[in-house]
Amino acid sequence: MQREKFSSRLGFLLISAGCAIGLGNVWRFPFVTGKYGGAAFVLIYLVFLIALGLPIMVMEFSVGRASQKSVAKSFDALEPPGSKWHLHKYPALIGNYLLMMFYTTIGGWMLIYCFKMISGEFTDMNSEQVSGVFQSMQMNPTIMIVAMVVVVVACFGVCSGGLQKGVEKITKVMMLCLLGIMAVLAVHSLTLPGAGEGLSFYLFPDFSKLTENGLFNAIFDAMGQAFFTLSIGMGSLAIFGSYIDKKHSLTGEAVRISLLDTGVALIAGLIIFPACFTFGVNPDSGPNLIFVTLPNVFASIPGGQIWGFLFFVFLLFAALSTIIAVFENIISCWMDLKGWSRRKTVLINLVAILILSLPCILGFNLWKEFQPFGDGSTILDLEDFLVSNNLLPLGSLVYLLFCTSRYGWGWKNFQKEANAGNGLKFPKWSRVYVSYILPIIVIVIFVQGYIAKFFPQLFGG
Repeated sequence: MQREKFSSRLGFLLISAGCAIGLGNVWRFPFVTGKYGGAAFVLIYLVFLIALGLPIMVMEFSVGRASQKSVAKSFDALEPPGSKWHLHKYPALIGNYLLMMFYTTIGGWMLIYCFKMISGEFTDMNSEQVSGVFQSMQMNPTIMIVAMVVVVVACFGVCSGGLQKGVEKITKVMMLCLLGIMAVLAVHSLTLPGAGEGLSFYLFPDFSKLTENGLFNAIFDAMGQAFFTLSIGMGSLAIFGSYIDKKHSLTGEAVRISLLDTGVALIAGLIIFPACFTFGVNPDSGPNLIFVTLPNVFASIPGGQIWGFLFFVFLLFAALSTIIAVFENIISCWMDLKGWSRRKTVLINLVAILILSLPCILGFNLWKEFQPFGDGSTILDLEDFLVSNNLLPLGSLVYLLFCTSRYGWGWKNFQKEANAGNGLKFPKWSRVYVSYILPIIVIVIFVQGYIAKFFPQLFGG
């Protein structure tokens, strides 16, 4: 069966960026940035994005394009005879399912809040009442299940249309709408009375905040954000590498996608920080910033109902773009592994994801007594920890070693594939760095994830 291809380069760039652009950009990035002093953290993050995320993204794309397979078969096609690199397909596929087990729930939250905003539910509410709305939603499994089902069915519906007519066509429109809505929201935020103070906080580094909250914590959070935001290590980007031709070098394409991804994160800050300072809101108030603080802000400004609706549509599109991309990877994996038709694969996985997404939802209500890490933690926290602190860094390490080791695909094969086509080439001088230094950094990030989770006092957490 002939492999599907993107109809345009723009489709590849927007869909790959859509996979990377998710809630890590617009949920986690602003509150972590607020915690560590605005631009001071942004500068560290950008360094690690280039030094850590970009090389591994190029490697994942290269493995996909050279093999013309999903992660289910890409290592089988490229590994030396007798080696075991292909075993990575199992944790990679598990990681994609785990990610969707909680991401679909959060996508459902965004959908619910779109309706809450446009209906004017938050009008004339105080902060306590707005907080109560979020808690009430989490305690209601029915409404969360309905929203999750809508998200899952809609996204699998897109994937059922095939690569060009489904995934590419819909995601291109959605991503362009997302960027347009962001631009409108950013311009609006910049006209608010507190915009100057918010921009000053966001764009001028405050290095005292770095030391105040722990320099090591800031560095490791920046490293973790660079990994999480690009969705590298589980084959979610390799699949799109398998759908493109060799006209353009992969380093150049990865740079463009990283710029889009980072641009969205930075513009999200332009939307959020002026609003925070205008209304006296703490910019490092954590995930509550999205579901409690900002609805309260929108409820108190003229036209807030519309601005709030647009904001949550933007968040919904950010979530859906990632969900569609990961669903496409899961579908392609099973088509490669079993030879199933797209229709059969979609139907089987539709049922599977609907069932697998239930524990996350029930963890907030019927199963709330199950606290995997104690202290009010939820099933979502467990699923997120398994993906973000384990499968992403360890999967990235596999791609790194596979592309640089003579026991894997090897440096020469990787360079040949990455540099095929016009555009920016992967630098030869980086071989020592990506072969020996970067793997150590990834291992340090992995270990730090456990220290931060179970021994936070060691780094002043």
